[in-house]
Amino acid sequence: MNYKETLFFIAQCLTISFEEKNKEIVLIKLKSDEIDWDAVVKVSTSHYVFPALYCNLRRAGYLKYIPEELVSYMKYITDLNREQNKQIISQAKKINTLLIKNNIKPIFLKGTGNLLAKLYLDVAERMVGDIDFILSKQDYSRAIQILYENGYEDVIEENYHFPTQKHYRRIKKKNNISALEIHHDLLRKKYYSEFNYSIISKDIQNINGFNVLSYSNKLNLSIIADQINDYGYYLKRISLRNAYDVFLLSKKTNAKNCFIKFKKLQNPLNCFLAGCFLTFGKIDSLKYVKTIGTDRYLQQFKSVINGKNIIKLKIKTLVIYFYKRFVIVQKIFTKKEYRKWFINKILDKKWYQKKLFKFLNYK
Repeated sequence: MNYKETLFFIAQCLTISFEEKNKEIVLIKLKSDEIDWDAVVKVSTSHYVFPALYCNLRRAGYLKYIPEELVSYMKYITDLNREQNKQIISQAKKINTLLIKNNIKPIFLKGTGNLLAKLYLDVAERMVGDIDFILSKQDYSRAIQILYENGYEDVIEENYHFPTQKHYRRIKKKNNISALEIHHDLLRKKYYSEFNYSIISKDIQNINGFNVLSYSNKLNLSIIADQINDYGYYLKRISLRNAYDVFLLSKKTNAKNCFIKFKKLQNPLNCFLAGCFLTFGKIDSLKYVKTIGTDRYLQQFKSVINGKNIIKLKIKTLVIYFYKRFVIVQKIFTKKEYRKWFINKILDKKWYQKKLFKFLNYK
């Protein structure tokens, strides 16, 4: 199995709890005994959908077609992730209670928001890192102060910190499983006017005492996180973790209608939906608006997943790398907080020691 075949097989497996057509296709492939399970493990873990893959195969009764040793490993990882997610939910409850007690209403985002909204048939499906939530600009600083006063500390213990754009630096409480990303914005300035706190707060839903995004804005953010913030649109790639969220959310809301209100964001989001439609096997709930832009995007997307233009992809990745650093350099000359951070960084002996250690241990 090449990368494209592996990617599409995993994607189809992720839909079999809802899609009978794909369930039959997956069964035929499993019975053919032609699945490269090493490739499946590699790709599904790199896309953070390994537990979701196991959960869907188990619900369909397909584990008997998988090597026993692999099934045991999948179950082990999934059980670990289930326990971690239960702890994340418990931690989110404590944060929610603390902030609401102080008349602050957080809106939980991304994986944590989806767990709290009970999007998944099994909480073990979603791999979650940090607990993300967004606050109004009026509550932002006060909420951070309250969290510090209640035992949260900086993850990176330094006397200076990089000025983050969308969220506060990561903080974590001792013995808690996850760090927090406290947002005041959701994406870069270019698109800020179309998707921000003022817009998403108008139609939030309250589920079991938690404020979470509407299903349409959940879907929008799932795409934005990959296409815009992680440059997926530029690189013509897909994140199966985000795509799986979009698939599940497409069962809750009309996917292609979620972003017709946007101007700048409409094409990147519609293109991601087109990629999902192709990758998951042309599922009705993932139908997109066909345009010249989506046709061009899919052509380039197919080229990437077929392993063509690898050099071009590497060049694009380098462009992003240097662009980010150019922006930082620009801000060092124009913004006081960036200059302060930069001066502290170059005067920090520990930073040089870390770089030297990393260089000496590079293989």
